[in-house]
Amino acid sequence: MTKRYTVTLLTLLMVLYFVPAGAQTKKPTTKKQTAKSSSAKKANAKTLGDAAAKVPAADTTKNGNTPTSGSSLAQEIVVTTSYKPVLAEAVKIRRNPDLEDKSPYKAPLSYSPIDKKLSQDNNIRQLDAMKRPAEQDSALLNNFAKIGFGSMKTTFAEGYFGNGRDQALQVGGFFKHFAQGGSAISKQNDSRQEVGVFGKSINAENTLTGRLTYNRHQTYFYGIDQDNPPVNFDPAKQTFNTIGAEGEIAKNFTDEENAFTYAAKFKGYIFSNAFSAKENSVVVSGFLNKTVKQFYAGLSASLDLATQKDVAYSNNNSIIRANPYIKFQGENYKIDAGVNIAKEFGVSSRFYIFPAAKLEFQVVPKYVRLFAEAKGDINRASLKEFTDINPFLGENIALINSVDKLDVTVGLKGTLAPGLGFKAAIYRNSIKNLPLFVNNFAATFNKYQVIYDNGDARVSGFNGELDFKATEDVNIYGRVEIKDYKMATEAQPWNLPKFILTAGTSIHINDKVDINGSLLFRGSTQDPLLVAGSTPSAPVYTQVASFADLSGGATYKVNKQLSVFIQANNILNASSKTWLYYPNYGFNIFGGVGYAF
Repeated sequence: MTKRYTVTLLTLLMVLYFVPAGAQTKKPTTKKQTAKSSSAKKANAKTLGDAAAKVPAADTTKNGNTPTSGSSLAQEIVVTTSYKPVLAEAVKIRRNPDLEDKSPYKAPLSYSPIDKKLSQDNNIRQLDAMKRPAEQDSALLNNFAKIGFGSMKTTFAEGYFGNGRDQALQVGGFFKHFAQGGSAISKQNDSRQEVGVFGKSINAENTLTGRLTYNRHQTYFYGIDQDNPPVNFDPAKQTFNTIGAEGEIAKNFTDEENAFTYAAKFKGYIFSNAFSAKENSVVVSGFLNKTVKQFYAGLSASLDLATQKDVAYSNNNSIIRANPYIKFQGENYKIDAGVNIAKEFGVSSRFYIFPAAKLEFQVVPKYVRLFAEAKGDINRASLKEFTDINPFLGENIALINSVDKLDVTVGLKGTLAPGLGFKAAIYRNSIKNLPLFVNNFAATFNKYQVIYDNGDARVSGFNGELDFKATEDVNIYGRVEIKDYKMATEAQPWNLPKFILTAGTSIHINDKVDINGSLLFRGSTQDPLLVAGSTPSAPVYTQVASFADLSGGATYKVNKQLSVFIQANNILNASSKTWLYYPNYGFNIFGGVGYAF
C-alpha cells in the first residue's frame, strides 16, 4: 500500500516537471491557440452587448530556473466582468432626451366667413390728389408818390404809376424832382427833373418794350477863387435838356434744343444846353444766335450815328461795329471767342479789329470761379456824357474819340460763405487819346475844358467787390477801385482819383422800419492850375483834397399806404470838392411822406 502511493507520487512529480518544459519548447503553438481562444472569448463577450467587458489574454506563466531537461508548465486565465460606466463617458451626452409624452392642448376652432373682397396690398396705393384751396390774389397798389422838404432849400418829389397786374401788358410812368441851394456861395444851386413813360408787351413768340424820357438838369457856374473873390460876381446859368427814346424786340426764351434767338434794339436822344451845344444820337443794335449742342454761334452788330454841333464846329461822329463770336459751355467752364470790328466814319475814318474773348473756369465747384477777359473798342466822345461827369464845362468842347486798344482783366468771383459773395480783379488797359477835364480859368474865369493825352496811356488797377447778406433783413456791400496811370504826354492824370471806396447797407428791422446808409471816400486829385509862386519850369500843381461823404436814412410805414421818411447827407459836414473852385454841399437833411394808392 505504501509502495503504491509512492509510485503514484513519483508519477505526479514527473508530470509536473515535464509539462512546463513542453510548454516552453512549443511556445508559438501556444500563442496561436491562445489568440484563437481569446478571439472566441471576445466573440462571446460581444454577444453580451455593450455591457460585457473585453479583457485581453494575460500571460500568467511562472517560470522557475532555466530547465535543463526542456520540460515546462503553463496556464492561461481569462477574467470577464460586467460593464461599469465611468464619468468620462457621461460627458459625451450633453442633453438628455425628454421621455415624457405630452400632447399640447388645442382649443376647438369656430369659423365664420366674411362677405368682403380681399384687397391686394402688395403694391403702393396711388395717392389721390388733394384739391388746393382757392387762392385769393393780394391787393396790389399800383401807384406810389413821395414828397419832402428839408434844409438848404431842399425839395424832393417822386411818383410811380402802373396799370396793375397783367401777364401780357405792362404800362406805366414816373417822375422825379430834386433840388438844393447853398447859402455860403451865391447861386450854389442844383436842380434835376426826370419824366418818363414805359410799356412792355409779352406776345406768344417775342416781347416788345419801349420807353420815352425827358431829363432836365439846371445849375450855375458858381465856382470862384475864395482867396481872391471877384467883385460883382453874377454866375451864369447852365441848363441841360435831354429827350430820349428806346425800343426793343426780343424772342422769348424757349427750352428747346438747338434754339435760335434774336433781338433788335433802338436807342436815341436829343441833347442841348443853355448855349449852342447840341447832340443827336441814334444807336441801332441787334444780335442773332444759334445753339448747337454745347456751342453758341452768333453775330452782334451796332450802328452808332451821332451829330455834334457847337459855335465852332458841326461834326458827324459815327461808328459801325460787328462782333462775330462763338461760345463753348461745359459743366465747369465757359468760353467766349470772337472779334470786335469797328469802323469810324464822319469826323474820323479809323478802322480797328479788337479781341473779344472771355473765359470762366470753376476753381472750386459751386464756390469760386476764375475769369479772364481781353477786349477793345472805340469810345465815342459825347457832349452828353462829358457834361454828365462835369457839368461846369465851357463852350466848344474838343471832341476826339478815345480807343481802348487792349483791356486785359483777370480775377476771381464767387461765394466765400453762405450769403457772402465777392469779385476781385486786376486789369491793365492801354488807352489812346485819354480824355481829361482841366480848368480853363485863364480864358473863361471858372469853366472847364477837355484835353487829351496824345498817345497811349496805360491804366493798371484793382477792383474789388463784396456783398454780404447776413440775413434776409441785413445786406452790406462795398466796392474799392485802385488805379495807377502812366501818361503818354501829360504830367498827371488831371482830376482823376486813384482811389475810390463806396459802401452801403440796408437793414429791415421789422415790417415798420427800414434803415439805409452809404459811404463814399474819394482820393485826392490834381488840377494843372499852378500854385501861386510856382513857375512853368518848376510847376507846383493845385491839389484837390480827398474827402469822405457819409449819408443815411430811415423809413417808417404807418400802414400799407402811408409812410414817412428822413434822409441825411454829408453827415460828417466835410468841406469837400469834386472840382476845383466848386465846393459840394455840407450837411443837409430832409424828410417827407409817401403814399401808395
